[in-house]
Amino acid sequence: MNNDIPLWTPSQASIDAANMSAFIAQVNRRYDLSITDYDALYQWSIDDKENFWSEIWDFCGIVGERGERILIDGDEIEKAQWFPDASLNFAENLLRKRNSEIAIYFRAEDQVDYRLTYEELYQQVASLAAWLKSMGLNPGDRVAAYLPNIPEAVVAMLAATSLGAVWTSTSPDFGAASVVDRFGQTEPRFLFTVDGYFYNGKSHEISDKIMQIRSRVNSIEQVVQIDLAGFGNNIGAVDWADIIANPVGNIDFVPRRFNDPLYVLYSSGTTGMPKCITHKVGGTLIQHLKEHMLHCDLHPGDRVFYFTTLGWMMWNWLVSALASEAALVLYDGSPFYPDGEVLWRYAEDIGLTFFGTSAKYIDAMKNAGLKPQGKFDLAPLRALASTGSVLAPESFDYVYDNIKRDLCLASVSGGTDIVSCFVISCPLLPVYCGEIQCRGLGLAVAVFDDDGNSLRNRKGELVCTETFPCQPVYFWGDPGGEKYHEAYFARFDNVWHHGDYVMLTDHNGIVIYGRSDATLNPGGVRIGTAEIYRHVEQLEEVVESIVVGQDWQDDVRVVLFVVLQAGRDLDDELTARIRQTVRDKCTPRHVPSKVVQVADIPRTKSGKIVELAVREVVHNRPVKNLHSLANPEALELYRDLAQLQD
Repeated sequence: MNNDIPLWTPSQASIDAANMSAFIAQVNRRYDLSITDYDALYQWSIDDKENFWSEIWDFCGIVGERGERILIDGDEIEKAQWFPDASLNFAENLLRKRNSEIAIYFRAEDQVDYRLTYEELYQQVASLAAWLKSMGLNPGDRVAAYLPNIPEAVVAMLAATSLGAVWTSTSPDFGAASVVDRFGQTEPRFLFTVDGYFYNGKSHEISDKIMQIRSRVNSIEQVVQIDLAGFGNNIGAVDWADIIANPVGNIDFVPRRFNDPLYVLYSSGTTGMPKCITHKVGGTLIQHLKEHMLHCDLHPGDRVFYFTTLGWMMWNWLVSALASEAALVLYDGSPFYPDGEVLWRYAEDIGLTFFGTSAKYIDAMKNAGLKPQGKFDLAPLRALASTGSVLAPESFDYVYDNIKRDLCLASVSGGTDIVSCFVISCPLLPVYCGEIQCRGLGLAVAVFDDDGNSLRNRKGELVCTETFPCQPVYFWGDPGGEKYHEAYFARFDNVWHHGDYVMLTDHNGIVIYGRSDATLNPGGVRIGTAEIYRHVEQLEEVVESIVVGQDWQDDVRVVLFVVLQAGRDLDDELTARIRQTVRDKCTPRHVPSKVVQVADIPRTKSGKIVELAVREVVHNRPVKNLHSLANPEALELYRDLAQLQD
């Protein structure tokens, strides 16, 4: 791997046509500057942050009153307020287009396939908003969704937020107890749900789970059910179709303040009750518009897909693409049913311009030997986005060798905490193997050592040293702000500590090595888990792996668990080869003291492996909220293992 040679470089024509170039021209004209490249633009966005975010408001055409003041208490990140005098409505900004063009494309495996125009979307939102208003919904009330990734979820969110309500959601693969843990804290008045959903060729009814949720979340006054899977309404819910069938006129959008709550998203809850991370109306909108229009170069008429569920922040991120006048492309179901090419057939059929997925999906494609390039017409596709976990350098090569050569591989990272990205793609910059292209505009991202010193070309903590608009407004149910402070500001004074273990490169790109709290410390040396996964999972026999640090003899030893190909058992030869691979590709410190074969790896509903939960089981400590995991039974595979007793 030669990281001085880019895998992809944008053409001059694409650079000239990019929204980012138009934004640079606007900034140069208004401020008499001579910015010519991304690095200079980024630095200006940090040095003159108030003017930068004001220019984003104008360039992106935010509908609303901006007000006179841009930032108050800007020197104190926790207390800072952006656009304190602004007035706007989130849904109004997403519904700015109203015509017969397609706004939403949708498929649910091979069972459901339909589309909504912008006019149909607007009318459905209007009908539902009128009903919610008639039911007494007030600004600040919570509206919850227990829904698959369907157009009705977008309609419900827009209807709720058009009235100034706070939206919160999760997906129907969550168990009832997990949903109660979340909605029980935020106390929604309305719950939107379905009769069932499709996954891996099967229909799954959820009426029993809905009844449990309804009985245990006492705040729920009305349940609205959408008929998706044909199981019928047997829970006494209000019928979605009856509401939408009543046409009304225009939507009376309720203005909100920039820093009023919009969304409540939830942490994974694997180490305690899920945190209720509450995001701002204006902060979410302006950040998403910046990322979509500038970093992802979305234009009106683009068709944007992200493989996600309503239990992952990427759904919230995806839906905001409507504000850039792009069409949403939704899919619900298994990405490998009936085969691993289902999403690429969809991409060809729709003419996708932006394809978003997880790093694990790309790895799974690579391991399955799938090669969409040449088999599907992907000519319109300009960008492929990856997030959720670290994208290995070999997967960068795989994308360019087997999916499409002329493509911006948009590896991005941020999270539920900011419902967006700290590090992201850029249409003006080349893509280097294993690196995220850049730090996001307006985000003063740095890398700190344990003493708070800035680092370059050395691994450390990802931090943000200045305030930014999309900080959470607070954690719901944390009136004193103690949980909020502890989550982000306890490590470094007046600095956002994000919890990723990273390196800033000479290209001003970012390499991520895993979560800080999952790093290994054998002999006091910090090791990122992603470094081990990258090389171990290149071995043909290894399907997947998870690594933890086990306390042992006054130190920490590295324990590697591997899932192997069907019919393959871990023997001395393979164990030795795994260890030698780690030694050769990493360092002797990375070499696992123990290599153990397991049948499964526990993960969250969004597909992230849970190193901390495995570490707790290995040390015979309790794991809280097992129902937050997609496969909690897998944790039992790690309990009381004889291999870890010597």
